[in-house]
Amino acid sequence: MIYIFGGKFEYGYAGRYLYGPRFLVRHDIILITFNYRLGPYGFFCLNTFKVPGNQGLKDQIQALRWIKDNIRYFGGEDSKITVAGHSSGSMLLDYHQYFLQEQLYNRVILQSGVALSHDLYEDSDPDRDASIKLAKQLNYSTHDIDDALSFLNKVEPHELIAATRDSSLIVRPCVEKQFANANNYITKYPADLNTVSRRDVDVLIGITNDESYPYVIMDIENGNIECEDFVSLILETHFDFKNESKVSNAMNNIVRLFYYGDDVQCAENKRPEINVHADFVFHSPILRTVRKYLESGVDNTYFYMFSFAGERNYFKDRLNVPFTIDGAFHADELGYLFDISYMKERFRDEDMLIVDRMTELWTNFVKYGNPTPKPSKLIPLQWPRVTKDKLPYLEINTELRLGSRPMHERMSFLDLLYKHIGHYQRWMSKD
Repeated sequence: MIYIFGGKFEYGYAGRYLYGPRFLVRHDIILITFNYRLGPYGFFCLNTFKVPGNQGLKDQIQALRWIKDNIRYFGGEDSKITVAGHSSGSMLLDYHQYFLQEQLYNRVILQSGVALSHDLYEDSDPDRDASIKLAKQLNYSTHDIDDALSFLNKVEPHELIAATRDSSLIVRPCVEKQFANANNYITKYPADLNTVSRRDVDVLIGITNDESYPYVIMDIENGNIECEDFVSLILETHFDFKNESKVSNAMNNIVRLFYYGDDVQCAENKRPEINVHADFVFHSPILRTVRKYLESGVDNTYFYMFSFAGERNYFKDRLNVPFTIDGAFHADELGYLFDISYMKERFRDEDMLIVDRMTELWTNFVKYGNPTPKPSKLIPLQWPRVTKDKLPYLEINTELRLGSRPMHERMSFLDLLYKHIGHYQRWMSKD
């Protein structure tokens, strides 16, 4: 099992501090994590032959090739390689599903992220003058991209990363300009991706039940956004209405009525804003991706929803949110898959039950392509796979529950919305 960490393409690393292997390897699998270039090193997209973009993705391909060629020397099977990722790591893995032509893995686990799950509040196209602007941030003035790159190559990495954050540059995967004899990779926008190249894979994909709680609460409380403007901002960052104010106003009203009704906005619990964010950024993109996979012929797919609240919920812990608050935030499941270093003493019976269940489900999938090949004491059920007609899912909590079509009313609404205004999406071809 190869794990690609997340971190908004800006930060993160593959060490044991977060990704301790103890819980997973006791199930007789090998866990591999690796680093890849991040920030400007990994995702500068400058429209040049030297820096076409997506260097971090190309690092991952090199790592996958090495693992495929050498895993047998470590006791692994090169015909049973699973690649998993979380958040932006899962988004990058989804890109591999569309663009990777080599058979470097056999199964994928996508946790809370796909190529369509673009981060909110950011435009889709990278800044082609990013190197010039970053050099200027470091008091070096030039109008030549190569000159700027030559300067930046000499800057100490920590200083460069700090300058990137201070400059508010958007550094992320991009559609590359194609050059002859260049190693191009992403050549289409996410919304234009209809058929995966990696059809012969097993897929485990899912969400947490309260993905967006921390993002919405932090942004509103920190004054980054006014909740009165939340719906319009969501729509503006996902769609380009091309100055068609009538369409923009109509969509604003429709979305507001659906999520708020006639209630006054900015309710104390921020639940409408949380749902709007989660649906546009996580839920709808992920479920639309499941549909794309099925239509491409990927027929062994399992969908989950993680909803447990305990002491090992990773994001809650980082934000000092009491675990007694119901629901699981984005990244909260990580504490139940990995032996996170600073959680050494958090072994409540309920928490360890979830650790045992999560790791059994995930490693069963790694070994067999089926998370429940047969009922067990820990998992006394069989998890049905997704089909074109049915979308069953497993809710992971102290009580395991099989459900069908999560958030079906909200997702049906967004399906209709995208059917009618999908051609306005920002993350698609401008032709």
